[in-house]
Amino acid sequence: RESDHRAWTPVSYTVTRQNAIVQGLTEGKAYFFRIAAENIIGMGPFTETTKELIIRDPITVPDRPEDLEVKAVTKNSVTLTWNPPKYNGGSDITMYVLESRLIGKEKFHKVTKEKMLDRKYTIEGLKEGDTYEYRVSACNIVGQGKPSFCTKPITCKDEIAPPTLDLDFRDKLIVRVGEAFSLTGRYSGKPAPKVTWLRDDTVLKEDDRTKIKTTPTTLCLGILKSVREDSGKYCVTIENSTGSRKGFCQVTVVDRPSPPVGPVIFDEVHKDHMIVSWKPPLDDGGSEITNYIIEKRDTHRDLWMPVTSATVKTTCKIPKLLEGREYQIRIYAENLYGISDPLISDEMKAKDRFSVPDAPEQPIIKDVTKDSAVVVWNKPYDGGKPITNYIVEKKETMATRWVRVTKDPIFPSTQFKVPDLLEGCQYEFRVSAENEIGVGNPSPPSKPIFARDPIVKPSPPINPEAVDKTKNSVDLTWQPPRHDGNGKIIGYLVEYQKVGDEEWKKANLTPDSCPETKYKVTGLTEGLSYKFRVKAVNAAGESEPAYVPDPVEVKDRLEPPELILDANMAREQHVRAGDTLRLSAVIKGVPFPKVSWKKEDKEVSPKADIEVTGVGSKLEIRNTVHEDGGIYSLTVENPAGSKTVSVKVLVLDKPGPPRNLQVSDVRSDSCYLTWKEPEDDGGSVITNYVVERKDVASAQWVSVSSSSKKRSHMAKYLMEGTQYLFRVAAENLFGRGPYVETLKPIKAIDPLHPPGPPKNLHHVDVDKTEVSLVWNRPDRDGGAEITGYLVEYQEDGADEWTKFQTVPMLDCVVTGL
Repeated sequence: RESDHRAWTPVSYTVTRQNAIVQGLTEGKAYFFRIAAENIIGMGPFTETTKELIIRDPITVPDRPEDLEVKAVTKNSVTLTWNPPKYNGGSDITMYVLESRLIGKEKFHKVTKEKMLDRKYTIEGLKEGDTYEYRVSACNIVGQGKPSFCTKPITCKDEIAPPTLDLDFRDKLIVRVGEAFSLTGRYSGKPAPKVTWLRDDTVLKEDDRTKIKTTPTTLCLGILKSVREDSGKYCVTIENSTGSRKGFCQVTVVDRPSPPVGPVIFDEVHKDHMIVSWKPPLDDGGSEITNYIIEKRDTHRDLWMPVTSATVKTTCKIPKLLEGREYQIRIYAENLYGISDPLISDEMKAKDRFSVPDAPEQPIIKDVTKDSAVVVWNKPYDGGKPITNYIVEKKETMATRWVRVTKDPIFPSTQFKVPDLLEGCQYEFRVSAENEIGVGNPSPPSKPIFARDPIVKPSPPINPEAVDKTKNSVDLTWQPPRHDGNGKIIGYLVEYQKVGDEEWKKANLTPDSCPETKYKVTGLTEGLSYKFRVKAVNAAGESEPAYVPDPVEVKDRLEPPELILDANMAREQHVRAGDTLRLSAVIKGVPFPKVSWKKEDKEVSPKADIEVTGVGSKLEIRNTVHEDGGIYSLTVENPAGSKTVSVKVLVLDKPGPPRNLQVSDVRSDSCYLTWKEPEDDGGSVITNYVVERKDVASAQWVSVSSSSKKRSHMAKYLMEGTQYLFRVAAENLFGRGPYVETLKPIKAIDPLHPPGPPKNLHHVDVDKTEVSLVWNRPDRDGGAEITGYLVEYQEDGADEWTKFQTVPMLDCVVTGL
């Protein structure tokens, strides 16, 4: 029977042996059993088991563990794993025992010392190069079972295996914006490789959207909520000491494009259509732009009307416009993944935009004669309408009015021969272009030209002669040639030849150095005779030479000095300060005299510029001041004598500052100013004085008087209580001098006086030692508020008054009497 039941159940009626097998029991339940003997007479009493018996299989030691494998081997460790035995002997496994045997030895030794239930174990501290076999046994409550089959002999050494990489993704991957994507794979290698993820050569690190998971055999990179910036070339690198492997994937995160780039350019605007252009989007969304969608809107309406959605170019014609209406253009970019936000243009009115032609460039003048010239120009921009005519105008250089050269049309030629010029006049020319809209702006004026025939070489100079000489120079003069070859005479070339020589030497190298009909030939040798000749030069070249008739002997000629005064030394000179003083005279004398300038018998100021030429001398002082005035003398001297002239110079200037500025008689609305005349009146009579005042709180000076001829002034209209500064300047015919200013401000208040006596003094109470007094305010306060009253007392019959105290009020109690 079951232990929890009372009813007995028969098992067998015909058992003749002394044992029996009971079938049909339930595993895990507890049972009681009883047995009775039976013979012919009948059944005897039952014998019952003393305690219940739980039905279960018999308990034995476990089977041997299975699949003992070596997972890792290094030079000093071995890692093993195994699976549990198929049968645990009817009881839970309590521990595993791992044993090892060094090859060459007979016995196995226990490796694990502690109770171990894990099915993975790393034996450490082994000796590099040793070879071992390993086995493992399982234990339960009965005892230790059979050991597993031994491993193959394992030698302790580092295992080396180059990395391998097996990827689950292809070379290219396209992902929509906002979606997640992952790159996975498997790898191996010994020692365990290092795994690195890169995007466009930049190492990736984990963040909120980037997830990296690496196990000993698998790798994974995940990107959540992808954005366009996640596009790029992804690379996974596995690397250990034996080498490295790389895997690549070009990831493109696609989206709709960004808006086209503005502004919208109106290339052409007409009354019924426009042509617009724009630039492609900066970001095509990772997919090629398939088309643009163009819409238009009359600015007086809210409705956008389609123009086209099939254009792939960045330009479009907008048709069917109403003249005079203003329009806006809206442009979208589209790719396989959507339509961009729009680019909207500025408002533009539909109307023709043709204009007059542009101004031509500066015309060129050629083939000039005494009465004509050819004007040449380049065709300008026609303003959108063909050019129908050119207008050529001329004017004399000094004139202001332009005149058309012809009323006939000039087209299509871009040059014109202008007739009827006046010989010798200087002309400028300009050109304007005309179309059906009107006449455009004129070109810049041409370079000026003279109306004259082409230039040829001039004829020789006339009548060259020697007019003066010294011991090393000869002065030559001549007259201009009769014919200048239709060109301006640039200058003259002078040559000389020593008598007896064949070579002519140049006295001046260029005609520019001798523009006049005279020249001084220097550097000659005293006592020798020379021949001279002169050539005229124009733009065409040199003329034939003209000769001085006779040779000239070089020697000094003595003439005493002579001074011919210019107007600036003929009488007393008045110069305004700041202007330039010029004194000059023509000097004659052979040899040329020595020149010296003095001011009152002393050397002139260092700032004076003194110039001495072959014909005279000049003294010049710029930015003159009053001190530059005085007596100037010019002395010329040579072996034949000397001569001196003098001139008085007066430098006129603004006056100096007035002196000793004083302020007196200050009142609440006025004060009295006095001063003395300046020490220096600037060489001119003082005409008037300028008086100004300033409130100390203000930065601006205000005029009090600008025409005072006296050296004093009553300043009126002051504001009571305000502090003022005053300044005075003198003026003469040459301007206003510097100001003199009061040293400290004055305050506009009336002068103060002592107040009058109090009124109606009387006592109101009397005691044996004190008196109470009262009184009224005085009639006048002396110009200031009364600050107190001095109370004094005097004994009857005494001469002196005794001070009691000063009180602020109109009453007082005098004590101590």
